Amino acid sequence: MKLFTRKSFLTLGALAATGALMTGCGGSGAPEAGVGATIKIGEYASLTGSEAAFGQSSHKGTELLVEEINKTGGVLGKKLELIVEDNQSKAGESATIVKKFISRDKVVAILGEVASGRSLEAGPICQTAGIPMVSPSSTNPKVTEIGDYVFRVCFIDPFQGKLLAEFATKTLKAKKAVILSDVSAAYSVGLASFFKEAFTATGGTILAEQKYASKDKDFKAQLTAIKAMNPDVICVPGYYTEVGLIVKQARDLGIMVPIFGGDGWEAPELIQIAGGEALKNTFYSTHFSPAQDSPMAKKFVEAFKAKYAGEVPDAMAALGYDSALALVEAIKKAGSTEPAKLRDALKTTDFVGVTGRTKLDAKRDATKPAVIITTEGGAFKFLQTVEP
Repeated sequence: MKLFTRKSFLTLGALAATGALMTGCGGSGAPEAGVGATIKIGEYASLTGSEAAFGQSSHKGTELLVEEINKTGGVLGKKLELIVEDNQSKAGESATIVKKFISRDKVVAILGEVASGRSLEAGPICQTAGIPMVSPSSTNPKVTEIGDYVFRVCFIDPFQGKLLAEFATKTLKAKKAVILSDVSAAYSVGLASFFKEAFTATGGTILAEQKYASKDKDFKAQLTAIKAMNPDVICVPGYYTEVGLIVKQARDLGIMVPIFGGDGWEAPELIQIAGGEALKNTFYSTHFSPAQDSPMAKKFVEAFKAKYAGEVPDAMAALGYDSALALVEAIKKAGSTEPAKLRDALKTTDFVGVTGRTKLDAKRDATKPAVIITTEGGAFKFLQTVEP
């Protein structure tokens, strides 16, 4: 995929009709009414940097949905204009981008982010400005606690932590576990806490909680200590960049017990970093599998592969698609692009998307199934579905 820092997506018809991007938006964030006017939506994502696989994948799903909607005439008689910014996987960038979306671009809503830490950074700005923000896959519960303008279309970490604990206990028959988490990532800290709570509630024992930080490369000290404890399993609720190194170094040290984590593992780069052999007997929970047998999932997979040269979509792509679809459905329901009306419509979100039925609860969180993925023959393989 071509990387960029800013790009607006319009159909050729809309671009020809306007002759230029429409910039005449009122202070409320709603686009100027008129022939050729577009509905401006901001998307911020980590298109480069340590979590680029997440951002690129989520963006592709979002881009696909926007193009599909525009091909059918848009929404409320207007084309969607997707304004995309790259936060480079860096702290501080998301806040700067979102402020620009609101003050300069006059977007009616914002899509992002995948990582919980960056959603926590941008969410308060959207809340204060009264601009709806829909996260595709930030699972930390604190994200929607920011306020009533912040939404998500994914399950949250209390559910993910519990399902990982049950998987470890029932499927892996584990009684003793060690947690190795990223202290610099809100996602990792939160998921580790929920896994610990659920695992101990089932009678399991947490032997130790080892720590690391994002961008660390050497985990041998932590892993050597873990090996001496002789755990049944190791829970690593981190992101794929570090997880891949952790798994590889664990196997190099002769640690062959099951290693598992959450949706932060979801990236082809995990296999590239760790190697297919090292990833044997590893597992992660996520939101979607291209092997899911539903009409909408099948249609999405085929459309995605057709657009992106045969690439198979992952969970982040599916959630990117569904986050944009949730916003489109809200615009239709509200019959308006006024942010307050979009907020009210988003609160009633209930539709069937690529990742299944997406119905938001009173806290603006989605309750939906998860899937467990393993690795076999150097490729990811669907293992099972876990209902909420």
